[in-house]
Amino acid sequence: MILGFLGTGHISSSVIEGIFKSKLKFKKIYLSPRNRVIAKKLSKRFKKIQISKNNQQLIDKSNWVFLAITPRVGKKILKDLYFKKNKKIISFISTINLKKLKENTKNKNITRVIPLPFIGMKKGPIVIFPPDKSVKNFFKHLGKVVEVKSEKVSKSFWATSSFMAPFYNLVSATSDWLTSKGVNRKEAEDYTRELFLALAEDAINKKKLSLKQLVVESQTPGGTNAFVLKELKKKKFYKVQQKVLNSIFKKF
Repeated sequence: MILGFLGTGHISSSVIEGIFKSKLKFKKIYLSPRNRVIAKKLSKRFKKIQISKNNQQLIDKSNWVFLAITPRVGKKILKDLYFKKNKKIISFISTINLKKLKENTKNKNITRVIPLPFIGMKKGPIVIFPPDKSVKNFFKHLGKVVEVKSEKVSKSFWATSSFMAPFYNLVSATSDWLTSKGVNRKEAEDYTRELFLALAEDAINKKKLSLKQLVVESQTPGGTNAFVLKELKKKKFYKVQQKVLNSIFKKF
């Protein structure tokens, strides 16, 4: 199988990194020439990568084409490119829905996928819409596949994928607080990273418990965790989170 990535940014790099770390079998990967700096770095690092002369050549030579471009670029260039009717298209584009993708590419063999940067470590959820056996079998080597049958439901997952920066800001703010109390910057950051990593792994290891049960389990009446949770709720911290999710949902 020959793969082609239309767009060579951070997400493409992460997906490609994950592919080379996996046991997936493929003949070659073509990269579009748009971001030559990243494309050249990847082609030097991996022998099976080749930079195409242009986008159309990439599409013509690839069995699967991955659309890893911004919505703005997608709206501008897709309608001028030719896709054979049987060409498999995997779209990473956040705000161009399936109907529009079919119209712009004149192709019906399209799957929308939500990859996140840690796919390069073969970790994290990978949302697929509509369900597709071949796409699922491909991405199961790169993370935890979640198939959804409704595009509206997939939009909810797109919305929650926007919480990466807020999460890192929470981690950073916690570390900053430690340094304000005299903790060495490196020690504060190392501690905070390990703390949040352990919390995430604990949630994965306790899958038999619901997330609400984990909230209850992690606190004791009158304890420090109970106090902090109560204060954050009083400040409407979590209600603000829900409002922001609703706002970002509308963009998809």
